[in-house]
Amino acid sequence: MTQIIELLNSTILPGKSYFLIFAAMNLLYINWDINPEIANILGLPIKYYGLLFLAGLVLSLNILKRIYKKEDLSSQAHEALFSYALIGILVGARLGHCLFYDFDYYSQHPLEIFLPIQKGPDGSYHFTGFAGLASHGGGIGLVIMLLIYARKYSIPFMTVLDAIAIVLPLGGTFIRLANLMNSEIIGIPTDVPWAFIFRQVDDLPRHPAQLYEAISYFIIFLAVYFIYRRNIFKIGKGFYFGISILLIFIMRILIEFIKVDQVEFEHGMILNMGQILSIPFVLLGLFFIIKSILEKGKVKTT
Repeated sequence: MTQIIELLNSTILPGKSYFLIFAAMNLLYINWDINPEIANILGLPIKYYGLLFLAGLVLSLNILKRIYKKEDLSSQAHEALFSYALIGILVGARLGHCLFYDFDYYSQHPLEIFLPIQKGPDGSYHFTGFAGLASHGGGIGLVIMLLIYARKYSIPFMTVLDAIAIVLPLGGTFIRLANLMNSEIIGIPTDVPWAFIFRQVDDLPRHPAQLYEAISYFIIFLAVYFIYRRNIFKIGKGFYFGISILLIFIMRILIEFIKVDQVEFEHGMILNMGQILSIPFVLLGLFFIIKSILEKGKVKTT
């Protein structure tokens, strides 16, 4: 990019440098100026985020239907899974954001934690949707609801976790695409040719961090699902849960290095909040992988 600008500047009249820089940026970078709101019906906004979140959940559940059938689990249990997963993810993700990222604000506005509203300057409340969901909290909420679900339908908890873990990266793919449509969780400025200019934010070319994560999670999904379908590894319970969260949160830690800090208190930290919260998930993933391998080894020796 720098070489192109220098070449262009050397071939035109002096004083045109800034114009050429601006023109080159607009020609070579991806201009991203998507309105996150698709439509507004009777004052209720229809947004890309909600639609993509729902699409990811529905697609994941359809794939889980095949997994449930292969594992000889009841269709009734599969049908009930949607409500348990939705409640766990939404409540956990919301509480995670409010507690981990913006506790000072929500401790003063507790009503806004549970209702999709926000208090305006005039003192009245307006519908805004839930502006703030944390994936780490969503993961914790999902596990808690799955524990309740497994007991309700008499399914071994690790069987449920392994099944969910196979499609978990696919759900994460859709969430990060939703973040892209919202022009949020953006990357730091860069001059790479594929940089995005998020016009809803500023005019700087930036890493499309959301897209990096979406692509990474989709590749993880394909790999884990391929291993499961081909039954490549003879392992014990918990392997798919372990490998899935291990890979997801390793990528999360790595990509966080090129993201803009989400909240002010992260400035100057060696690891930001997203990376700190990812470390326990990485360790948990390693634990379940090792545990599943050791358990399988014990079965063979006996």
